Amino acid sequence: MTLQQLKYALTIADCNSINEASKQLFISQPSLSETIRELETELGFDIFLRSNRGIVITPEGEEFLGYARQVTEQFGLLKSKYIDKKTKEKFSVSTQHYTFAVQAFVETVKKTGMEQYEFAVHETTTTSVIENVKNFKSEIGVLYQNDFNEKVLNKMFRENGLEFVELFQSDTFVYLWSGHPLAGQQVISMEELDEYPCLSFDQGKNNSLYLAEEMKSTYDYRRLIKANDRATLLNLMRGLNAYTLCSGIICEDLNGDDYMAIPLKETEKMRIGYLKRKGVKISPIGEIYIEELKKYKKKDILL
Repeated sequence: MTLQQLKYALTIADCNSINEASKQLFISQPSLSETIRELETELGFDIFLRSNRGIVITPEGEEFLGYARQVTEQFGLLKSKYIDKKTKEKFSVSTQHYTFAVQAFVETVKKTGMEQYEFAVHETTTTSVIENVKNFKSEIGVLYQNDFNEKVLNKMFRENGLEFVELFQSDTFVYLWSGHPLAGQQVISMEELDEYPCLSFDQGKNNSLYLAEEMKSTYDYRRLIKANDRATLLNLMRGLNAYTLCSGIICEDLNGDDYMAIPLKETEKMRIGYLKRKGVKISPIGEIYIEELKKYKKKDILL
């Protein structure tokens, strides 16, 4: 097994295509296929299942690729520290769909003051947040826990060698656009929301209630619409008088002032925090990002 074989396998997985991976790697498709077959023979199992419609990663392959990504990224860190003298600084965050997490990322970029860097922020599903931190794709993951999902999430964290650090707590708020019929109220109840569509972030194939990004995931909504990005949800709010449930933290610099958060009568506590790899020290840039997140603990920022 060689580092090159690991990189080839990861490129195929990322491209979801041997043909596309061969183009990115600048090698022929037969040569790439042969290299992967040699690796699979050495391992004693298939990493990919091949068909006319493309490739599918096997369960054994998923586990292997997770370790392979850790090895290649650790090698990259060693190479950048001891061999490459002008390597760009790297930092990555994965988060549930929180504007405050993106705003904290923006402030972190501003504060680093570096001429060269390669940063990344991924707004994604709950499972992907966990997997990205586990597989070294992101150093930090931002998500929440509550009384309903805590046991399930903590089990997932333990199994993946991760730990959750709570930053602050918030109540549950109704997030809607300023033209909504309920926008003038001081408090909104679930009964009042019944006639309006509820918006939820689609969690893909891992669509468990325990992994939902919104509070009240077990509530029997009459109208429920799922989407997979924040911009689409904002458009649906305006077009359908829809709403979602959130932490109440609004970043007008990113979303504008056409949206508001109003306290929910049947509120529940959200415990918002970050994920890190257990036993791994946070980088200096990661520390800056965490300090930016902590600022949202202030009462004047929470509605």
